[in-house]
Amino acid sequence: MALRVGRIPFLVCAPFFHDFLGRESEFSDVEFVDGAPSAHCAGLKEGLIHLSPASSITFAQKPGAFVLAPDICTSCLFEVRSVKLFARCPIEELSQKVVRLTAQSMTSVNLLKILLEERYKVKPQYCSGACCDTDDACLLIGDQALEENERHRFAYDYDLGVLWQDWLHVPFVFGAWIVSKSALQNDLEEPLRRYMAATRESVDHFRENPSSALSRWLARYPVDLPRSVIENYYSALDYRFTDERKRSLTLFFEHAASMGLIREAPPLEFLPF
Repeated sequence: MALRVGRIPFLVCAPFFHDFLGRESEFSDVEFVDGAPSAHCAGLKEGLIHLSPASSITFAQKPGAFVLAPDICTSCLFEVRSVKLFARCPIEELSQKVVRLTAQSMTSVNLLKILLEERYKVKPQYCSGACCDTDDACLLIGDQALEENERHRFAYDYDLGVLWQDWLHVPFVFGAWIVSKSALQNDLEEPLRRYMAATRESVDHFRENPSSALSRWLARYPVDLPRSVIENYYSALDYRFTDERKRSLTLFFEHAASMGLIREAPPLEFLPF
């Protein structure tokens, strides 16, 4: 059986996967599955993939089914830039306004609901679908958010990483490496161990030579953004799963549980390697 890895073709995940591009044959016991965070969230819960840098809320949506990589995640130093609410009025005035939600990440959707309803005490009308010119506000993530930053179609924009850190004074964890406990079985544990070691090396190599890594990534997954914007984006990101970020993830689960977005706030469990 192959180890099935959910690969996200967004810029934010380039450090995790750039080293594997063109070298997939060297990992004959690994199968890569491309998709958005929401697809990998569903795939993890349905047993279709074994691991992915998925939306962090996934871990709490099926308590006891997963463990987390203990040292790598997707977080930010302050702003994240690629998870943003774009609005035509100030955020404090969004009650009863239409807020369009991305279908790509339930973590970002739930984070926005917590911020709007618990921090700002506003109750918008949430709807799904593609962002359009008549929306009062819309939540975009990933490369779509970065591209919207360049269009300047909305009077206001809010970085959700900044809003969370301003409020609770800890950096938000947007994505975690979530591993199904089924991957800890005898026939998959060794491929999993080797794959995670190679992923950590991929992040290190990205830090050492981001320009070369990005060239390889953009050849496979092109983005309609200036190269300078893309390279500057990584100055806002941090992939270390520190103790502070683990506390932040627990806080997120606690707020989500208090609002009924998840059944309970599960304790964090980690891979032993």
